[in-house]
Amino acid sequence: MKGPAPPEVSELTREEQRFFRYDRNRDRLISRDEMLSTRTNGFRSLDVDGNNLLTFEEWAVSTVKRFEGADADGDGRLTPREFATTAPKPAAKKPACKC
Repeated sequence: MKGPAPPEVSELTREEQRFFRYDRNRDRLISRDEMLSTRTNGFRSLDVDGNNLLTFEEWAVSTVKRFEGADADGDGRLTPREFATTAPKPAAKKPACKC
């Protein structure tokens, strides 16, 4: 004896998937805490001293590291030559289409 067929599983749209990444308790509402929860790991990675406060230096860590790496003589200032080492690397060229 065969019962009723199970309901079909529908594919979630991209927007529904994005919504449910935030809606942690699946109540179909996103609270402020749920919205902020996705930022927790990023915040913790920047909060080097673990005091739950970000100093400007902690927030600007990539710029601070780039400055320190370029300051070859460690005097806290960049000469034009030192500054030139901070220039972004040129983007890799995509190969031409061989259509």
